[in-house]
Amino acid sequence: MTNRRRTTPDLDPNDRLLTYDQAAEILNTSPRFPRRLVEERRILFVRVGRFNRIPESALREFITAGVVEPVTLHSITPRRAA
Repeated sequence: MTNRRRTTPDLDPNDRLLTYDQAAEILNTSPRFPRRLVEERRILFVRVGRFNRIPESALREFITAGVVEPVTLHSITPRRAA
């Protein structure tokens, strides 16, 4: 049997741990959405006893990762009629 060592991300001890309801309020979604993010392992979370909590910094990173830059159109040439 191999000895696997877990690596833990560096968490700020002052980082707020959010409930699903609190995370949903920040994301302006239902609590089901952050719960699904945790279930699908798409966001970092912390187990506190039997509860899952989302660090506020992880929520900010998730939001930042989803930012889409606007497309700037330089010049649009009109199509010619066939």
